[in-house]
Amino acid sequence: MDTLSPDRILQTGMGFWASKALLTAVELGVFTALARESGDEAALRARLGLHARGARDFLDALVALGFLHCEGGVYRNAPETEMFLDREKPSYIGGILEMCNHRLYGFWGNLTTALRTGEAQNEAKGGGPDPFAAIYAEPERLREFLRAMSGVSRGANIAIARTFPWADYQSCADIGTAQGDLVTQIALANPHLQGIGFDLPPVGPVFESYVAEHGLAERVTFQGGSFFEQDLPQAEVLLFGHILHDWDVETKRMLLRKAYEALPPGGAVVVYDAIIDDERKQNAFGLLMSLNMLIETPGGFDYTGADCIGWMQEAGFKDCRMQHLVGPDSMVVGMK
Repeated sequence: MDTLSPDRILQTGMGFWASKALLTAVELGVFTALARESGDEAALRARLGLHARGARDFLDALVALGFLHCEGGVYRNAPETEMFLDREKPSYIGGILEMCNHRLYGFWGNLTTALRTGEAQNEAKGGGPDPFAAIYAEPERLREFLRAMSGVSRGANIAIARTFPWADYQSCADIGTAQGDLVTQIALANPHLQGIGFDLPPVGPVFESYVAEHGLAERVTFQGGSFFEQDLPQAEVLLFGHILHDWDVETKRMLLRKAYEALPPGGAVVVYDAIIDDERKQNAFGLLMSLNMLIETPGGFDYTGADCIGWMQEAGFKDCRMQHLVGPDSMVVGMK
């Protein structure tokens, strides 16, 4: 019989040590500094404003975790951090980590309370202000938030742009578009397509700037509105990327009904999230994301492919299927 070991228990139970080390490195700009110029401990202490007591342990912990390399006492980024955690690169995904550090890290300390009460544990706890309303009210915070959403979604966005049968369609609309990376990636990969980004009006300037940066202003436009109050845009394909998990089951069903009503015959709906495997045993990220929705929303939760297909069929969609994208993300497609 194999000898049992507590290693996995301890690694997971104390995993917040490694998490906070990485989040703090992003906050301090360690990877951006090293993308500009590698350096030894003394140089990095001076550039980052670190105290001598903890600096070496901090940097060497990042080496041991695989985020930095060190040769001859000189530190440099690992390939992944060089690509994805340098703030000056368009591939930067650190915005979502910044949000985790500033907001979610503390809120997850109240997971026990959330599980016992079923109530959100963020700024809205106890009747406080809706944090997302505050974000949308401040242009700079909104810009940072939308950029974070692009970073965490880009891999799935590119996969959808390349693998969905876009040759069969002429138009698409991204519902809850944020910065617009999904419809941008689709339009870049499919020059024949016209695209729409649909979101609340304050998102418009950020979306239009992002689309213009990619040379797509003539083919990709913004439509302001609320999917609670307005009809969805008219297009042959409607996409919901990291949207459905924000809401309770009745809102999920409502959005799919509105999608069915807006689509022409032969149109398609595409839903993607960190969709949980049907047996609920494999996609740990999707299950943890669902707990994050418990922390962050009044009724949101992540779901299985079978759940989503069922809701689509209730709305009238047929030929529904699920397809893996990248990492924990999968998409569910339904046809009208």
